[in-house]
Amino acid sequence: MASQTRIKNNYFDGLKVTRIHFLLFLTMMLAYFFEQMDNWNFGFIAPVLFTNWGFAPTELAAEIAKVTFPYFLGMTFGGLLGGVISDFIGRRKTFLGAILIFSIGSILNGFVPVGDLTLLIITRASTGFGIFMMMVCSQTFIAEMSPADSRGKWQGRVAAVGFCAAPLVGLFCLLVLPVGAGTAAFVQGWRIVFWAGGLGLLAFFVGLKYIKESPRWLVSKGKIDEAEQIMLEITGQDIDLSDAAKLLPPKVKVIDVLVGMFSLKYLKRTVVLLLFMGISTPATFVITNWTTAALTQNINGAINNDVASAFLSSGMNFPVLITLIMQIGVPFGLLINSFISDKLYRKYPLAIMLIITGILATCFGLYFSSLDLSVFGVGELIAVCVLGFCMTAGVMCAGFMGFSYVAESYPTRMRNTATGVHNAVARFATSGFQMVIPVIMTATAATGGFLGLGLAGFSGLFITVAVLLTVPAIIVIALGMRTGGKSLEEIS
Repeated sequence: MASQTRIKNNYFDGLKVTRIHFLLFLTMMLAYFFEQMDNWNFGFIAPVLFTNWGFAPTELAAEIAKVTFPYFLGMTFGGLLGGVISDFIGRRKTFLGAILIFSIGSILNGFVPVGDLTLLIITRASTGFGIFMMMVCSQTFIAEMSPADSRGKWQGRVAAVGFCAAPLVGLFCLLVLPVGAGTAAFVQGWRIVFWAGGLGLLAFFVGLKYIKESPRWLVSKGKIDEAEQIMLEITGQDIDLSDAAKLLPPKVKVIDVLVGMFSLKYLKRTVVLLLFMGISTPATFVITNWTTAALTQNINGAINNDVASAFLSSGMNFPVLITLIMQIGVPFGLLINSFISDKLYRKYPLAIMLIITGILATCFGLYFSSLDLSVFGVGELIAVCVLGFCMTAGVMCAGFMGFSYVAESYPTRMRNTATGVHNAVARFATSGFQMVIPVIMTATAATGGFLGLGLAGFSGLFITVAVLLTVPAIIVIALGMRTGGKSLEEIS
């Protein structure tokens, strides 16, 4: 029952998470699950899809890049527009609208005719647009709906449950991808996986009931009575937000937000965050989206050339199996994030995890490249999986901590737009890096590797990942601001 005593409070700060509050977070978990299912599935699908379309292992990387390049461009525009739209129409409407877009996009992916690369590019780009529109909005949404002292915990736990989609979609792919392979049947495994992504529509209908608008956004629009009503519905307490409304800064236009990001007050943090996101994000997506393709190029290449061990030639799809086991590290890494994210001002655990992941990426790349695939057995499989699991857990822990770090670095009036800009820049950088990945994967040490830097093949790809994670970690340690454990208004 609602409290009869009216109290002044800074939104949810200092209050306990109630059952209604938890149901809101639970609905977000469901949305995250299907969003991540649509995000991760192509990494598993792509090698099988293009192999079924008649491409050799050495051609896979170039063909995959033709799809991932516009996919990340779609994410770029989803990030930019998602942040702007949610600042105008609200977090709730943007969140639900994004679910519709990526769910329908995934269904359309499954209806692409065999060999129609253009249509696959269009449908996959639309999926990316919806995925990142929701991701950008949701980071700000969770930050604004959580108490200050547990903001990072809830962001991490919502994601840890939702991102269980990563290993589960891997298991689903391992079981389903062989369906119809090598035949002319319309219903093939890769189509079924795409269609399953359309189940995100379930999250949309559940969200219609349980997702509430952000009181902070309502107050920013002058809708204080509505904000206090939602506070009552969620917390069961009659919260007076009049003091919070008095602290509300003047409304600003989008162009003013963009200019404000580079004003003297915010210039340093903006530059640091742009460098952090723009450099580290491409590395993150190598681990999450390209590992299966990189493994396929090496393992299937050895099988086709009759130089693979009997173990590798047994008929099991080892690239998918290894990636599946690696991706069990996704929810594990996000769970770790929920325990350490609020420690040491956010910036230090973020930087430490980036460096640790860089070391693991180097070990992963060098170890697999050193293997003789003609004698590859269970021991080698376990070692590759353990290294990959730890690397994936590390990159997901750091990545989601980074989302929190960016989202809480700006005031409410510009938070979502600024977050959208940073994430859009990161996705744009990732999109461009997609064209570099096939060059590194097909380069050889004999020719000096990529740009003569010795970066070639599997090891070169993951050493590049290590560099792209370590550099921004140093930048954050040296120049990044402290944010963890502070009220959003205090940080502003």
